[in-house]
Parts: sequence; structure tokens; C-alpha cells
Amino acid sequence: MGLMKTAGWTLMNLGIDPRRMKDGRRLGRYLHDRRQWLKKGGSIDVTFPILGDFDESAGTAVGHYFHMDLLVARFIAEAMPQRHLDVGSRIDGFVAHVAAFRTIEIMDIRPVSIPAHPQIRFIQGDLMQSQTETIGQVDSLSCLHVLEHVGLGRYGDPIDPLGHRRAFSNLVNLLAPGGIFYFAAPVGLGKVMFNAHRVFDPITVPQWEANRLELERFDHVDDAGVLHLNSEPSEAEALEYGCGIYTFKRKCDQ
Repeated sequence: MGLMKTAGWTLMNLGIDPRRMKDGRRLGRYLHDRRQWLKKGGSIDVTFPILGDFDESAGTAVGHYFHMDLLVARFIAEAMPQRHLDVGSRIDGFVAHVAAFRTIEIMDIRPVSIPAHPQIRFIQGDLMQSQTETIGQVDSLSCLHVLEHVGLGRYGDPIDPLGHRRAFSNLVNLLAPGGIFYFAAPVGLGKVMFNAHRVFDPITVPQWEANRLELERFDHVDDAGVLHLNSEPSEAEALEYGCGIYTFKRKCDQ
């Protein structure tokens, strides 16, 4: 009885209710395994029940970040640009994928604490400010799941309803003529979810800098987390929260 109370208290603090049917079955398995452990001579220093791992999936291979990070990393591996700069994307996802096979420069407004790594170079910079020393010098650029937050104050940035457009323009400024820009953001039924993020109408995104950028390719992840390759922006127009993955090319005459 004392064990049940102790286990129940621990479970409740972990957000698991042993009175629920599924949690009750898991608790029964845990108690059985514990008895077997002690019977076979094992010792227990700390009671730390983890009940659900045995009947959960080993992992997921769906969703925005899984598909987006791998797809764009593959594009860069195939293109092998002279210089690749990423602005704000996930370091333990996309950046790590790219750093596995080449050098990548990363820029963020916030400081980044990264142990010394020969393939990752960090530049601290504000996307809302013109990066004069880098203008027109980048032949390969990425910004994945970042712009939807700009101007909403979530990350300490100034409130600006047009922050995403200003940031997008500054990104295009970094590209050399003929440079490739990999851009990804939530797409579907356009809306602002203050102060979390925006969802962009996928058809309007290529219009933001149409005088300077050509859309080379569009891929997207749907509401179920499934990747659709070589699709059209119109195919993602009715999504609630999809992910549009745009491959742009900087026009040489602009």
C-alpha cells in the first residue's frame, strides 16, 4: 500500500493519473517489473517510474521541421554553394544537418552558445537591420520557420505589423545575383496569431519581392504532416497550418 501511495504521488506529479484505465494498466506493468527486478537481486536507489515508453512510437517522421530541415539540407548538399548563410533556423535540426557535410554560417539576433565546431560559424545580427557588410555577397541563403515571428514581440523584437516584409527584403539584399534563397514558413488560411506567429497565404509570398526573386520550386507539408514535393502554392491555400518551402533565385538583372 505504501508503494502504491508513493508511486501514485510520483505519477500525479508527472501528470499521470493511475485511476485512468490506460495509466492503470501501465502502473500494473511497472509494479510487476519492479517486483521482478527486486526478486532477481536488483537494487533501487531512486523510484522514478516512466510508464508509457514501451507502448509508444519509436519516433515520428512527419511534420514541418522533420521534412523541411531534411529537404533543404538535401538541396544544399546537391548544389554545394561556395558560401551558405542561415538566418535564425533551428540549430539542433537544420543547421546540424548541414554542418554534418559542410561549413555553414548562422546569424541570429540573440547570442548563441555553441561549443567550438569547425563547421559552424556564428554571426550576431538583427534581421530588421541592413547587414551592410554582407549585402550581395551570399550565393546560398536559408531562413526556415523564422519570419512568421518577426514583429510580434515574442523574441524581444520591436512590434511591427510589417516586420516580416521588412525582414524578407533585408534577406533578399544579402543575395548575390543568381543566388538561391530557401525560405519556409507556416502557410494556409492567412492569419495573425498574436504574439505567437503568422500564417501566410502561400500565393502571396512569391509576390513580396517579385521584381527581384524568381520562384524556382515549391514544396509543402500539409496539415497531417505529410510532405508534397514539387507542388504549387495554390495547393496549400486552404490549409490551417501547413509549411510552405520556397526555393527562390535572385534575378541577375536586379
